[in-house]
Order: sequence, then C-alpha cells, then structure tokens
Amino acid sequence: MASTEELKNTAIQVRRDIVRMVHAVQSGHPGGSLGCTDFLTALYFEIMNRKKEFEMDGIGEDLFFLSNGHISPVFYSVLSRSGYFPVEELKTFRKLNTRLQGHPTTHEHLPGVRIASGSLGQGMSVACGAAYAKKMNNDSSIVYSLHGDGELDEGQNWEAIQFAAHHKLDNMIATIDWNGQQIDGPTEKVMANLDLKAKFESFGWQVLQMNGNVMEEILATMQKAKSITGKGKPTVVLMKTIMGFGVDFMMGSHEWHGIAPNDAQLAKALEQLPVTLGDY
Repeated sequence: MASTEELKNTAIQVRRDIVRMVHAVQSGHPGGSLGCTDFLTALYFEIMNRKKEFEMDGIGEDLFFLSNGHISPVFYSVLSRSGYFPVEELKTFRKLNTRLQGHPTTHEHLPGVRIASGSLGQGMSVACGAAYAKKMNNDSSIVYSLHGDGELDEGQNWEAIQFAAHHKLDNMIATIDWNGQQIDGPTEKVMANLDLKAKFESFGWQVLQMNGNVMEEILATMQKAKSITGKGKPTVVLMKTIMGFGVDFMMGSHEWHGIAPNDAQLAKALEQLPVTLGDY
C-alpha cells in the first residue's frame, strides 16, 4: 500500500522521466503523457491487483490495456518504476532495435505490454474481449483500459461499448482521458464529443467522473468504480485532465501533443519537477 504522498512523489518522478525521454530523442508525445501521469501512477501502485511477475495470459489478476498508445512515455515510465523492467532501460526510448518503441508493441516482449496500441479506437474492443474471457473462465479480476477523448471519434469504440453492455461486462472499467485536445486542435472544433455522460448512459454503462490531476480524487473514484463492478453493467470513468499537466508552458495546449522540448525548455520543465525517486 502506497500513501497518497508517496504516489504524488512517484508521479513527479514519472513526469520528469517523460520530458527527459522525449527530449533525448527529440520525438514522442509529452502532452497526453503528462496529463495521464497521476492516473497511471495510482492504477499501478495502488488500484490494480497484479502479480509480481508478468504473465501474458493474465489469469487471476487485473489487466490494463492502453488504447491511446502514443502516450507510451508515461506507460513505460510507470511500468519500469513499478518493477516490470529496469528503470535504466528508459534510456533506450524510441531508439532502433530496442523494446521501448514509440508505440507499445508485443513482438518486443516488453513485460507489462499485452497489446500493440496506437492505432486509435481498438483498445475498447480488446478490453471487451479480455473481460468476456474472464467471465467465461470465472475469473473475478477486473479489466481496466484508458482511451483518449479524441479517440472516441473512431466508430469502432461505440460498437465495443454496445457489445460490453449487451454482454453485461460488469468486470471492466474504462477510463476516458477527457482533456479536450487532440492532434489537430481542441476536440470541440475537430469533432465535438457532445454529452459523453449521456452517451455512455444511453449505451447502458455506469458513469463516474473525476479530476484526473488530483491524486486524492483519483483514488476515491477508482475505489468507487471497483465497488460497483459485478452489478450487471460496465463502468466508465470520465477523467478530466489538463494536457501537459505539471509543466506550466505545456499545459492546456494541443501543440504539445506530439513535439519534444528543446534544451532550454527541458531545463525549465525539470525546474518544476524535482527529483523524488532518482533519475535513470
């Protein structure tokens, strides 16, 4: 069990990892990674029930699927910091012939990565399949997934959302990173999400909402989400975040969706993110 203060300190270090990784290769997606840091830190260090050693079949443990795979920097940092592989390996991010590619892949056999992701819109279907399999196998574990709000433009999501309700997949908790930004601009201008709460409810889901950049609220909401599993309906958490959270000049702008900080910007970012666990 990690204290709230420990989780906050871990999140600071993860954010520090993110900006350093992306800067080192001048490539990657810092904005969404920074926005989702608190959630993924809470998930891996407190919320999920997972085995100490990674097993691809996932039997008897909670599973997580990252659908918006472009935020691989935060995923890799959290996986390494929670013990799946050495933190030192973060130095290899996006380099040729390494396991830490720009989007997570399975053929690299990186512990913690169960699906290749980055082709947006597919993660909900995979999560549904895993949740369905667990129910068929009488496995009481929970399936978690994370999706971007812009990613919901993909129609495949809504087929899967309907599938989950029809099959009463009450062992899955999907979270939407509701930051209002996507690669081409604000979601309201590119393709408005409209009323996400009403849409999910109309599809037969239980809906919770939270601020994804407040650790206390994440912990309370995700514990509530766990408590309402097993009641015949899948659960979605609409998570309000700020893209680039933790680095003031990146916050709230789609421009930081997929660009790397230069040397001066990195230095400025690191001033705002003190070392808490130790750099790789």
